[in-house]
Amino acid sequence: MNEIKGYLRDFRIDVPEVIYTCRGLKIFGRRIKSIVFSTDVSIIRNCNADAVIAVYPFTPQPVITQAVMMAADCPVFVGVGGGLTKGERVINLARHAEYQGATGVVLNAPTSNDSIREVSKVVDLPIVITVVKEDDIGARLDAGAQILNVSAAAKTPELVAKIREKFPDVPIMATGGPTEETIKATINAGADAITWTPPTNGEVFRDIMEAYRKGEPHP
Repeated sequence: MNEIKGYLRDFRIDVPEVIYTCRGLKIFGRRIKSIVFSTDVSIIRNCNADAVIAVYPFTPQPVITQAVMMAADCPVFVGVGGGLTKGERVINLARHAEYQGATGVVLNAPTSNDSIREVSKVVDLPIVITVVKEDDIGARLDAGAQILNVSAAAKTPELVAKIREKFPDVPIMATGGPTEETIKATINAGADAITWTPPTNGEVFRDIMEAYRKGEPHP
């Protein structure tokens, strides 16, 4: 297929092509295969991923959610806590994320099944639960989780395979790792979609500034 390109917007961050060999998650009529893991609005705006997963190591704040969704031209899965942030606040953040236009809400691995159950009562969105080790997945699903976000570092493919064996139909997104080989391994293990960490703003700038210092044009 011929790609229509521009001059200024042709410089962007492309997700690894191998990700598009997975089958994808179908959510609200849209098929999602690649999910960029970032809250940097400049990266999000200039990346060709199918969706964004906006989770970060601080207490979730609606103003951050709003900034990400304003910048993104694709679906956004929003982190609403479950680790440091607990209880009624998680429920309120999930409700607010839906009002802001999120495609799904992401709960951290320590989230209790009771919290998952309460969130499922107040939002009409897919609930994504992060899985970092072997766990009682059945209880998570029974509580209302609909998508598993597997993030077990180098053990991710192994964990995905174990989950897929027990739950052949559960939707799984998973971290693909740093190389095409690790992404392939995660897909082959049974992941439906891949979350991918892009280079940072500073890393992108590095090559550009090096070229400028040599008097060369933008790479």
